Amino acid sequence: MNVINLLRIASRALQRNKLRAFLTMLGIIIGVGAVIAMVAIGQGSKKSIQDQLSSMGSNMITIRPNSNVVAGARLDAGSVQTLKIEDVKALQKQGQYISAISPAASTKGQAINGALNWPTTIQGVSPQYLDIRAWQVKDGIAFSDADVTAAAKVCLLGQTVVTNLFVGGESPVGKIIRFNKIPFQVIGVLASKGENAFGQDQDDIILTPYTTVQERILSTIYFQNIYVSALNEQVTDAAVAEISQILRVTHRLKPTDTDDFAVRTQEELINTFSSTSQLLTVLLTAIAGISLIIGGIGIMNIMYVSVTERTREIGLRMAIGARGMDILMQFLIEAILISITGGIIGVGLGIVASKLVTIFLSWPTLISESSIILSFLVCALTGVFFGYYPAQKASRLDPIDALRYE
Repeated sequence: MNVINLLRIASRALQRNKLRAFLTMLGIIIGVGAVIAMVAIGQGSKKSIQDQLSSMGSNMITIRPNSNVVAGARLDAGSVQTLKIEDVKALQKQGQYISAISPAASTKGQAINGALNWPTTIQGVSPQYLDIRAWQVKDGIAFSDADVTAAAKVCLLGQTVVTNLFVGGESPVGKIIRFNKIPFQVIGVLASKGENAFGQDQDDIILTPYTTVQERILSTIYFQNIYVSALNEQVTDAAVAEISQILRVTHRLKPTDTDDFAVRTQEELINTFSSTSQLLTVLLTAIAGISLIIGGIGIMNIMYVSVTERTREIGLRMAIGARGMDILMQFLIEAILISITGGIIGVGLGIVASKLVTIFLSWPTLISESSIILSFLVCALTGVFFGYYPAQKASRLDPIDALRYE
């Protein structure tokens, strides 16, 4: 008996019991739909994290003070002060793989415009910071190196600060605002960046020359961060090694001393977040895959019932010349049809569920072709695995006993 005839027989058998066939498919439908939705959520979050971190500057390298042991006590990294202007100058002079560098000193406070105020962060940086972060000035101009030298009280506002301090929609460029009672002239407005990978609003910020923050607000000579941009992504690792070597010299560290600074790249952050996202995706997919196992058990159960119900039919087919292999293929194809049909419906359910998650929950999703192909393969294997034993049982029935079965 050829495969086409076996497909017709299996199809007619399923059509005779449509409701039972659908209920049998339900486990497969839910399992495949859940797997595709979970993978789409995981891949979407991974892609979103990569895009957000890359938007901060794909070649960006961050240098921070490192926690160190002082008088037997390990200090928090935020309490350690090791980065100074000498480090910046050394990196500018000796760095061969560095295209831009900006120190950073920041603090929180209240920004005030007339009767309006907004709690925000002011960050002192150099003009090259905008290039490192790939940040555009939407309106006005950026401050210059001359402003840094003079510790000028000029600033650039993020979109969130503009929205809360200038509610009338007027342009803030040229206006005077105050930050902790210190007046600043607004010379530009930054383009919107949105939230970063940590969920922080990147637009809730005021940028000003780093000397202004150091001298007029914090009264310090130290920086909380130094941002560096490598020449390109290919030389990022070489730039990190170069930076570490230069800073160890400027900090007068002995060969046996540990670094009192930490150098981090965007690639490290991306890999860290991606691995975490991948682990969660695998975990959620494994949980969703339990439905596939339940669906497979349902297929095995219903095929046993089908073999029992159609024992006389099996005996009749064998009596007129059907081989055991023909009977086995008939029931095996029937199980595979149930599994694959459920898989097709499940794929549609998974795609719809992913779209609904994006629409109603605003979670990023990314449906990959590989997850759909893998789902079909799993469905086919599930049909073969759970349908084989009942089909084998049917193929081994004795024709005489099968015809006598009541």
